[in-house]
Amino acid sequence: MTISAMNIRTFVSVAAALPADTSILLRGITGIGKSSVVRQLVDVIAKLENLPSMHFIDRRLSQMGEGDMIGLPSTDGHVTRFNPPDWIKRACDEPCVLFLDELNRATPEVMNAAFQLCLDREMNGHRLHPQTRIFSAINDGAEYSVNDMDPALLDRFWVIDFRPDLTDFVDHGKGAGKIAPVVLDFVQAYPKWLDPQKTTETGSKTTSRRSWARLSNALTRAGIVDEPTQPLFYGICIGYIGVEASIAFSDFAKTQNFQISGKDIVNNYSKVQEKVKALGGDKHNDLVAKVAEFVTKKLKDITPEQGANLCLFMNDLGSEHRFSCWGKLTSLGIDRLELARSIHKYCAASVLSVFGVPMGEKGINVAPNIPGVFKTTLAKTLIECCHTMI
Repeated sequence: MTISAMNIRTFVSVAAALPADTSILLRGITGIGKSSVVRQLVDVIAKLENLPSMHFIDRRLSQMGEGDMIGLPSTDGHVTRFNPPDWIKRACDEPCVLFLDELNRATPEVMNAAFQLCLDREMNGHRLHPQTRIFSAINDGAEYSVNDMDPALLDRFWVIDFRPDLTDFVDHGKGAGKIAPVVLDFVQAYPKWLDPQKTTETGSKTTSRRSWARLSNALTRAGIVDEPTQPLFYGICIGYIGVEASIAFSDFAKTQNFQISGKDIVNNYSKVQEKVKALGGDKHNDLVAKVAEFVTKKLKDITPEQGANLCLFMNDLGSEHRFSCWGKLTSLGIDRLELARSIHKYCAASVLSVFGVPMGEKGINVAPNIPGVFKTTLAKTLIECCHTMI
């Protein structure tokens, strides 16, 4: 069977465009935001319908009995009528977004009552408002204890397999401002931890988009979202995302402040300078590689601002790393001569200072003080190259 899957961006645009009398069913794993995306649609639909607002009605069918759906009877002494529940009456009296969650966990009687709402848009003679929309959601898969949905019920819905992607989660987290940057950075660096782990033993705690959002909120409320070395940090994590994910996330969070890109250094060094200085020599090796890759692959020449940033960066490096950085930045040689010239303009002085050689004419014929580690033809060639490009 071909699965028709949609991320949040596609689903929102398509679902909002469907006729109001079309009932919509979302199938997907737990904790991926099925109810959240329906809430997100409320304002979109209200705008399309030219309404100031719409009421959102959320009902968990797994927690309901037949009477909660069809209401209770009353009689006037001659006939019996069913009084609808207050939420159904509201959906009949005014435009609402009606969300029937956990449909496949409901009892057969409740599911049968949902038949009438979803197909006929009425319950015991009480008709839904023509602008009221019905959404439903189910957890779909062999790992869930649910009731099968027969073709007759599925035929009452526009059905989609809901597959939000990483971009959906990050955009929502940033836009809503509800998910801490360290969480967003972690799941972007390690996307495998975003959704439930397939290898997790039955009954074990695992990750989900919902659990990451709840963890972010808990760490923020505890005031330690930026203090991963606190014992409480890991203790809070394991109850939300399980042991394995907690170990990976805590280790990442402890070094998160040092996740620096080559672009960060070249374009905005002042913001990361203190972090660079705090790193050890092994990390400087990584930064030199990142800077060289960014410059040689992304830039044709160096702007004055970028040149100043590169010079400051190199000045913060030890002699060996400074020498290495220069070599990597100019490794393309005459194939990128203009780039080499622009790098030289701003960075040569930093390199020459390692060997005690001044820039310009003052440095010509000055015997360089080449430490033992640099006593190679390459070091001498580098100094000569710097002066020939003056």
